[in-house]
Amino acid sequence: MKTRISLLSAVISVALLAGCSEPQTTTKKEATSQSLQQTVALDEKIRTTAQQTLKAFNIPGLAVVAVKDGKVILAEGFGVRDIESQEPVTKNTLFGIASHTKAFTAAAIAHLVDQGKLDWDDKVTEYLPEFKLSDPELTHRLTIRDLLSHRSGLGLGAGDLMIWPNTDKSVDEIIAGLANVPMDHGFRTQFAYNNLMFLTAGELIHQVTGIPYSDYIEQTFFEPLNMDESVVGFSNIPAANDNVAVGTIEKDGELHRFPLDFLEDFGGAGATAASVDDMGNWLITQLQHGKSPSGEQVFSPESQHQMWQLTTPIGVSDKAAEQGTFFQGYGLGWFVKDYHGVKQVYHSGGILGMLSLTTLIPEENFGITVVSNQQAFGGLTAITQEALEQVLNLPDQDWVAEQSENYRQFMQRKTDFKIPKPDTEEDATLAKQAYAGTYTDAWYGDIDIRMQGDELRLDFTHTPMLKGTLEHYNGDTFIVHWDEPLLEADAYVRFELNEDDSVKQATMKAVAPFTDFSFDFHNLTLVRQ
Repeated sequence: MKTRISLLSAVISVALLAGCSEPQTTTKKEATSQSLQQTVALDEKIRTTAQQTLKAFNIPGLAVVAVKDGKVILAEGFGVRDIESQEPVTKNTLFGIASHTKAFTAAAIAHLVDQGKLDWDDKVTEYLPEFKLSDPELTHRLTIRDLLSHRSGLGLGAGDLMIWPNTDKSVDEIIAGLANVPMDHGFRTQFAYNNLMFLTAGELIHQVTGIPYSDYIEQTFFEPLNMDESVVGFSNIPAANDNVAVGTIEKDGELHRFPLDFLEDFGGAGATAASVDDMGNWLITQLQHGKSPSGEQVFSPESQHQMWQLTTPIGVSDKAAEQGTFFQGYGLGWFVKDYHGVKQVYHSGGILGMLSLTTLIPEENFGITVVSNQQAFGGLTAITQEALEQVLNLPDQDWVAEQSENYRQFMQRKTDFKIPKPDTEEDATLAKQAYAGTYTDAWYGDIDIRMQGDELRLDFTHTPMLKGTLEHYNGDTFIVHWDEPLLEADAYVRFELNEDDSVKQATMKAVAPFTDFSFDFHNLTLVRQ
């Protein structure tokens, strides 16, 4: 672990070694000048790294905001916000920040705790009596703290197909569906990232306040923090505002435009769109223990302590330990860890074609948010890590080179991926048309399989983007190839037959190991109607 020595301590040590009776301290003017020089150097390093990242990771556009000691030191856009229009990214360009919304949701709960309207350890059913998990005992034990710390016992991304990609399901229908999503492990025994718990927290806020989640976030944070451009939900972006980033996805070495129009269903889990100009005020508020740049206390220091306290531990790899991290976990709406002797609070966000990363170092009063309209997360990591090197005076490491090589290798693995051949080749038991019909999953709803010409077509009836063609794989297993290949989510569909060779049900599983975890096909049990 690296030990950092203050400037004053260093001067005292040198003076004692030289036999001086008194150390020579820096003057206030000299200290101010040195601080200014450090700020300029940090600004330059962030800007230089951002420009390098565009090319190294094939990112069309990104934006960065960094704050230090209560002031914004950089808020700037780089590249283009849309590969079609070629309009530039500015500090006011709106990006979907996805799961960083969870920090706003936790802060909104904190605001209600501060008002005495609820408590972190209140049972969820006190406010949402209709809330149910598939385990009745856990339903009545689950607390608000559990909602916000990914320890419910649900699996990674379990139930996400009710919100991802956008569905026609209402919040009430999504919460009702939770009663049938299978549990994966013991209650409070391990970390498993789950979006639907935060969506539930958003609805709990609605029920307690009588104000829709999006409006409550706007009134509680966006207005007092002067986050004038930020919105919850794509549909709430004013029609007159065209300064909105458009997502892109790299596939087979080419960038493909992927318009962002699916922020609605994520609610308290990931529906926010924000500019880095706005995010600067959010970072300052966080680092000032809940006090906005204008001086308004939007949540208390006590509540911030709760949000930044490690609640659900996450294992640490040997590589992480080598890089200065010995413990990590999830608080309430934030990840927390140690990093070279200081506390790091952070959260990332990702939707198809767009990413975000926010990092805070409270001991250094430093924060940074990076957003991009491409899915190369290593680019955001490189910009952040280079900034932390400067702030924490760490040994120089070429993060751009390291992360871009990791990204190149990952993209090559995706390009090289081939669907594995079955051990034995078997014909389908039935004729194609015999597999057609309506199948129902207890938490998702209906999925239709129909003959179209001589092909079997599969339709997730609540999800317009999930429509595709079934190709025979082996025996009674098919593979669905989605009409939108940029989803990178083709899946096995395995039919189970009754004794009379009629179809009983079907199960699904993603084909590729790199498919996003929110395509939780494996949690479905599709019963033939």
